[in-house]
Amino acid sequence: MAQSNVKINSKNVKYNIQDYIESVDKQNKLYRKTLIIIIISQIFGGAGLSAGVTVGALLAQDMIGSDSLAGLPTALFTLGSAAAAFIVGRLSQRLGRRVGLTAGFFAGGVGAIGVIIAAILDQLPLLFISLFIYGAGTATNLQARYAGTDLAGPTQRAKAISMAMVFTTFGAVAGPNLIDVMSKFAESIGVPPLAGPFMLASAAFLLAGTVLLIMLRPDPFIIAKGIAEAQQNRPGHAGQGQAAPQITAANKRGIVIGATVMVLTQIVMVAIMTMTPVHMKSHGHGLGEVGIVIGIHVAAMYLPSLITGVLVDKLGRTTMSYMAGLTLLAAGLLSALAPADSMLLLTLALALLGLGWNFGLISGTAQIVDATTPSTRAKTQGSVDVLIAIAGASGGAMSGAIVAHSSYTTLSLLGGILSLLLIPIIVWERSKRQPR
Repeated sequence: MAQSNVKINSKNVKYNIQDYIESVDKQNKLYRKTLIIIIISQIFGGAGLSAGVTVGALLAQDMIGSDSLAGLPTALFTLGSAAAAFIVGRLSQRLGRRVGLTAGFFAGGVGAIGVIIAAILDQLPLLFISLFIYGAGTATNLQARYAGTDLAGPTQRAKAISMAMVFTTFGAVAGPNLIDVMSKFAESIGVPPLAGPFMLASAAFLLAGTVLLIMLRPDPFIIAKGIAEAQQNRPGHAGQGQAAPQITAANKRGIVIGATVMVLTQIVMVAIMTMTPVHMKSHGHGLGEVGIVIGIHVAAMYLPSLITGVLVDKLGRTTMSYMAGLTLLAAGLLSALAPADSMLLLTLALALLGLGWNFGLISGTAQIVDATTPSTRAKTQGSVDVLIAIAGASGGAMSGAIVAHSSYTTLSLLGGILSLLLIPIIVWERSKRQPR
């Protein structure tokens, strides 16, 4: 077998890629080990991302004194997420998942600390800058789902994505339900109550980064690149001796469809989710009730992942993308029609919102992985996640303005209608494909 040109001789990395290239058993063991490490980091990362989702808008509302800019925090940390997705993707492509993901989580932890300081000092500029940096943790938590697919086979990819996502649920659900506890703790030490959840976020993101820094060795992406290169140079291979294959026209179509699915589902989910806490608070619901609704919403975003992964692998990426559009439509309609004082209907609406997002993210992510090779995969994934983050930022920014100038009902109806665009867009794009 041809020797791989990829060598790891650093004193800090004590493994030989060739050993993994020559042993399928070692590849499988590393695949399983990687999933376990990603799962551990996702538990912490999930707790970190839920703070901004749950109380970011409320904190800004208190400091600004206006509902019209309540969507700005989501827009800021989502824009920060976009910048981080690009950087983490490039770092992962060049240096491996361990370096890229660790850097992203550490940045998110620093941003959360900045939010706490801004709340104490009542400094809006610092709050906005810190929320932007905090977004790095959100982007990294999302990008970690790709690490589980690096050594997965084509029929394992959606399940690998779902394994990474489902364990985010434990932290992501615990976070909103610890709002009261963290708020009271913050108040007891002289910190504004709404900054309390960001204390949890800072510790969670830093722990997630530490887990990856210490445990993610060997790096699955570096191994995957070595395996792909060895296969490319194998005698008799059609591309022997050539440079690593770039993205083809057919693959670009797959990337376009996967990105479109994730972008539209992100816009709808973020827009409705962002303004739900503000809508509930303005109608007399307390922080505890807000935490329950958002906690169930986040659970629906991640907990069904194992079943979704199996369905995506069995029924196909396209079928589950259609299901994402229909589920988000149901969520938008129920959010619009539910009485503001009905905890049950609001909870159900937000649960459907999370489930539709789950369908869209896993089916879209699987299409992106299918359409890329290790030579371009991480940076392509990072670029797609930039689009997702920008979409979320747009949804968050527009949501506050729509509610301020119209109503939460209008916002929910618009979100439901927008989600339906998934179906004609996918049908149109698929009709453009040339027959094999």
